[in-house]
Amino acid sequence: MLRTLVWAGFYFLMAPLVALLGFPWTFLSGKVDFLYRLCMWTAFTGVRLAGIQVKVEGRDRLERGRNYIFMANHVSNVDPPILAPLLPPPRASVLVKKEVFRIPVLARAMRMGSLVPVDRRNREAAIDSLHAAGEVLRSGISMMVFPEGTRSPDGRLLPFKKGPFFLAMETGVRVVPISILGTYEIMPKGSFAIRAGTATVIFHDPLDPAAFPSREALMEAVRQKIAAPLPQEQRAK
Repeated sequence: MLRTLVWAGFYFLMAPLVALLGFPWTFLSGKVDFLYRLCMWTAFTGVRLAGIQVKVEGRDRLERGRNYIFMANHVSNVDPPILAPLLPPPRASVLVKKEVFRIPVLARAMRMGSLVPVDRRNREAAIDSLHAAGEVLRSGISMMVFPEGTRSPDGRLLPFKKGPFFLAMETGVRVVPISILGTYEIMPKGSFAIRAGTATVIFHDPLDPAAFPSREALMEAVRQKIAAPLPQEQRAK
């Protein structure tokens, strides 16, 4: 529990400091790069303070200067702060619950960072979010997506949502499957305690959507890539 308190306490203390340092510069300069780097440093430092070691494999498979749609399995609250700082520059966008965009100053910063609001309870609004994400990708920014749509409660890979694959087929942006191992043991869904351990993040070869005859074929290929390094008991749901 002490590790969890250190992790959460660090983020709680850093949030206003990041805002104080990053927001004025971002709003005055019109550039979000400094704020993004500050957020990524904060995210990864919190992970290390919690006693989590991170091992990275396959990131050299990525081309410098190209944007991607990064798709990873999701079993723990520590997945996003582990993965996001590992994504190559310049930066990556994510889908954020629309409720967060009701906070005026934060909403302005998120829009400048090309983050995309999403309402999964409203089908039409969710489709609009996918179109907005497509515009982000066409601008050259990457996207980080958890295609299961939620954390797995038992570590096993859940069925994938179709939206991210519609986005890939629609934009033609290459998909990078990512396997995250070890985070279920570190902090499973429903647990408030973080255990010390090693998280392994494996970047697989990028997949070109144009090489697949359908969205379903791309989805299956991504699923196979993500599942391959996982322990047998986590490969299927």
